[in-house]
Amino acid sequence: MFLFTAKRVLSGILLLVAVSIGTFFLAHLAISDPTASLLGTTASPAQQAALAEKIGLDRPLLVQFWDWLSHAVLLDFGVSWRNFQPVSAQLAIKVPVTLSVVTFATLITAVVGVTFGMITGLRPGTWFDRVIKGISVVLFALPGFWVSLVLVMWLAVQLKWFPAVGYVPPTQSVDGWLRSITLPAISLALGGIVAVAEQLRNAVIAQSRQDWVRTLRSRGLSATRVNLHILRNASPAALTVIALMFVGLLSGAIVVEQIFSLPGLGQLTNQSSQNGDIPMLLGITVISIVFVVLINLLLDLVLGWINPKVRVA
Repeated sequence: MFLFTAKRVLSGILLLVAVSIGTFFLAHLAISDPTASLLGTTASPAQQAALAEKIGLDRPLLVQFWDWLSHAVLLDFGVSWRNFQPVSAQLAIKVPVTLSVVTFATLITAVVGVTFGMITGLRPGTWFDRVIKGISVVLFALPGFWVSLVLVMWLAVQLKWFPAVGYVPPTQSVDGWLRSITLPAISLALGGIVAVAEQLRNAVIAQSRQDWVRTLRSRGLSATRVNLHILRNASPAALTVIALMFVGLLSGAIVVEQIFSLPGLGQLTNQSSQNGDIPMLLGITVISIVFVVLINLLLDLVLGWINPKVRVA
């Protein structure tokens, strides 16, 4: 198990390094003159040159890269070119917002998706199975931003169950925090629920037809215990989808945070892209890749625990 974990950690580190290097050079290639975005079109060449010298753009690109990398390994991503505040300090404020929404959305996806997938998988072809499949098709086809707007108009504006916009930190009010992230989390989770339920349904149907299931039933095991064995053997498919959903929701948060005015990574990414704030974009990229690596590592460990054959892969 130690060797299995070490291999996954090493591959995650290599991925982080490769993506960081690629993002650095691609960002400088895509944003050829950040001073124009930062100062505006009315800035004079002298003002642009002064800003370029201040933020270090007058140095060779390789020198800039080494300076950034040598500090990034210490979690020092420099200062934002937009407000000259430390990137790490701003990320420390924004990350909990996005992470709370994405984690809550993943939890909703897992609970609802696994429940529907298990029920429909154990009773395929029933009226409940057909209803869930019909609803799944509709939810999967609806645009996420449209669903978000409908939820705001219905649950926030008309029923006033949740706030329409804004974010309340948990340190200020736990109840207010939960209310402020519920609608964004539901908006993000709807598509994931469909994917998890469908994958688990198919896996449960496939496992239910195996000989070992008939053997367990012939030995007199209760339906509950048999279903738990089926769920454990069918769970890798659902766990993989849930992990992929978590990673996908990090990017989906960009749209949702704009709709619900959440001060998270999505909003920060949009602002930094418009302003050509490369240090901030690099910091967001590194933090996002760290989340991806951790989720993939956790998934591999769980799958290795469920199925020991995975450890030798």
